[in-house]
Amino acid sequence: MENTSTKVITGKVRFSYANVWAPKSINGGDEKYSVSLIIPKSDKKTISDIQAAIELAKKEGASKFGGKVPASLKLPMRDGDVDRPDDEAYKGCYFVNANSKDRPGIVDKSVKPILDQAELYSGCYGRASISFYAFNQNGNKGIACGLQNLQKLADGEPLGGRSRADEDFTTADDDDFLA
Repeated sequence: MENTSTKVITGKVRFSYANVWAPKSINGGDEKYSVSLIIPKSDKKTISDIQAAIELAKKEGASKFGGKVPASLKLPMRDGDVDRPDDEAYKGCYFVNANSKDRPGIVDKSVKPILDQAELYSGCYGRASISFYAFNQNGNKGIACGLQNLQKLADGEPLGGRSRADEDFTTADDDDFLA
């Protein structure tokens, strides 16, 4: 049974690298659903909840590290100002990359399922249900973030640098293009 004390419901975060509709393999690994959660540094409650869940996951996972928590563990919460200094979306924020082999539940503000895949995208805002757990694989030791569910709260500027078709083209009035 999952220990709910390593589970966190975030405040309002921004979704980035949202790969939540179909699983994808990263670097040849298992196919997973994933999303990067961009957390404003001003959201002290979410940050503190995540830090507490990470500490608990370290204690609960000590057996995976031979009974003792190593001094240098790979931790899931990173500083956007340090790790992504050139990315405007991560400025003044922390971020956590969450993933899961199981498809996350995706709902709107009214907790109704979102079925239109265009509704939840990189750049929109919402809340996430995530959990933290220890791992020790191929010499990599750390705490990972599991993706549970997502709730969309608001639209945002799409991330990823891709322009929309209506921004790229004007209406075509040219009837004599064969001339």
